[in-house]
Amino acid sequence: MSLVCIIGSGLMGSAMSVPAVDNGHQVNLVGTPLDRHIIESLRQNGVHPTLPCKLPENMGLFQFEQLEQALSGAELIICGVSSFGVDWFAREVLPQLPSAVPLINVTKGLREAEPGVLQSFPQYFSAIRPDMAFAAIGGPCTSYELAERRQTLVYFCSEKTSTAEFARKLLQTNYYHIVVTDDVIGLECSVAMKNAYAMGVSLAIGMSEKENEESAGKKTGVRQNQLISGAHDGRLHYNPQAALFGQSCVEMRRLVRLLGGNGDLAGGIPGAGDLYVTVFGGRTRRLGTLLGKGLSYAEVKKKLAGVTLEAVAVIETVSAALRHRAAKNGLDLHQFPLLMHMESLLKGNTGKKLPWKQFGE
Repeated sequence: MSLVCIIGSGLMGSAMSVPAVDNGHQVNLVGTPLDRHIIESLRQNGVHPTLPCKLPENMGLFQFEQLEQALSGAELIICGVSSFGVDWFAREVLPQLPSAVPLINVTKGLREAEPGVLQSFPQYFSAIRPDMAFAAIGGPCTSYELAERRQTLVYFCSEKTSTAEFARKLLQTNYYHIVVTDDVIGLECSVAMKNAYAMGVSLAIGMSEKENEESAGKKTGVRQNQLISGAHDGRLHYNPQAALFGQSCVEMRRLVRLLGGNGDLAGGIPGAGDLYVTVFGGRTRRLGTLLGKGLSYAEVKKKLAGVTLEAVAVIETVSAALRHRAAKNGLDLHQFPLLMHMESLLKGNTGKKLPWKQFGE
């Protein structure tokens, strides 16, 4: 039995306790300063306030001030903060971690290390603590389904595959399946960009909803019972969603290759697979749907007040880096038409049409 210390008791951080405990390990779950209510709720009644699944019993539950105690004897550390907490984690947590214990990160995102230079979070952490070993997780995995032990396939990446292999040994179960790769930028870029492109695919959902609302009560010339057996009812428009999904994979592959990673990962489980999961629900789908219905980003922010919009951060960070490269090195931004369109929407250009003619290989 090993001790696994999870720092960040949000949705995914807490869900990671399930495979760890199922493998017979002791888990210490540490809340960030923003997670105090979560730890208190788990202590009082064993219920996570936002994760509607039963978490393992007998976990160690710690507030952030007790981090040193929670880390004592740990053999693996899991960073469970959101992308908006990464700088806080680097500043407040990394200096306190023991150098001999590897860390695996569930956080998805990219940061601009300097103008035009995109950096994965493991690379960011490693630059601060070169004495530590880092890995990261990517792939189609929702916290709810992991906590319910649904069949899940993810990738663990690390520049040192032995680090990822060690984490896999501790966390892999008969429902949580893990593939190891040393392509950190390929994996991390794919799983970061799926958040951005899930917004792009969801634009088509909003466009369909708007069209249906405008045609409500009007005769369409087709009655429900006239549709062929097995066909959908005409209210959901899959052609534009599929086109945007495919274009998303094309652009993710181009970006991964631009950064020096394996573009095949973008069209596989870490990219396309994770994108598929994200389009089916959650805050990013809601964001894209509202924009697709014609609302301005300012209006959307009011409707989604208090919701963490990681897709927005990714779009703004990556598009800014690409624009810098275009100005300095002549990068052709027409290689990323959907990304540039999404950036335009976030800047308030609601009347701009999707650049369909620019899509494709």
